[in-house]
Amino acid sequence: MAAARSIGSVTISFGLVAIPVKLYSATQSSNAISFNLLHKGCGSRLRQQYVCLKHGTVVERDDMVKGYEFAKDQYVTFEPQEIKALEEAGTHAIDITEFVPIESVDPVYFDKTYYLAPDKGGAKPYALLTEALKQANRCAIGHWAARGKAYLVMLRPVGDRLTLQQLHFAADVRPASEIEVPPQEVKPTELKLAQQLINQQTAEKFEATAYTDDLRARIQAAIDKKVEGQQISVADFPSEGGGKVIDLMEALRASLEKADAARASTAQLGPRRAPKRAEQPPPQEQPAAAKPSRKAGKR
Repeated sequence: MAAARSIGSVTISFGLVAIPVKLYSATQSSNAISFNLLHKGCGSRLRQQYVCLKHGTVVERDDMVKGYEFAKDQYVTFEPQEIKALEEAGTHAIDITEFVPIESVDPVYFDKTYYLAPDKGGAKPYALLTEALKQANRCAIGHWAARGKAYLVMLRPVGDRLTLQQLHFAADVRPASEIEVPPQEVKPTELKLAQQLINQQTAEKFEATAYTDDLRARIQAAIDKKVEGQQISVADFPSEGGGKVIDLMEALRASLEKADAARASTAQLGPRRAPKRAEQPPPQEQPAAAKPSRKAGKR
């Protein structure tokens, strides 16, 4: 993998302290597989065109103007210089406004992530801010203006480095209360089995490297076959269908048995990331949860 390249420079500012830093993208969009639209007849790439809905003619870029629909089919138009004047002026500065506990920021607000590294003359204050945030278990909240937009950002320490997390504004996040969830009775025996399943599959921490993008691998395998001139079949890439849950208790018990088998298989292969299982009596020693006549799925 090629060395990371800086995509810009900014200054972290709080109080009278200014820390010059370099900005690095934390994710790689180049890993994504994308398809192009081609002409089915000759295989050539297609070019996107804009068509006037009223006249049905292709409109060239020089004849386009941006507009805002304030009522049905009614627009106010803006010239490029007017839109430019309305955009946020880039300041190349991240202005910190407050420090808050890291756990108080709900991940639902997380957007794009960047890494920050000290720029020339910024190594000492960078290290100081990083260590101070770690010791306080807090993150910094601030504003950042770039590319004509205003961003709400969070600076959080990750090891001996700082991460810049773009955050959604509150107005952009839909409240969870808008989603209707019908109330349900949770029986003690159901809860006990569910907790057993959670304990059985509990690990010390999340290890991202233990997970891979299986869908991307399947698509890449199909592409490789096509490039080699081979034909592919849908049967080459089977998908697992989900079964309909009839009895919640039976489903929980089956899940425990499946997790037991997977855990045993992992143990045979070695100690690689085998989840720790909490001490508990075997399922057969729990008569309340083993009664087959209890149909928890029925309401």
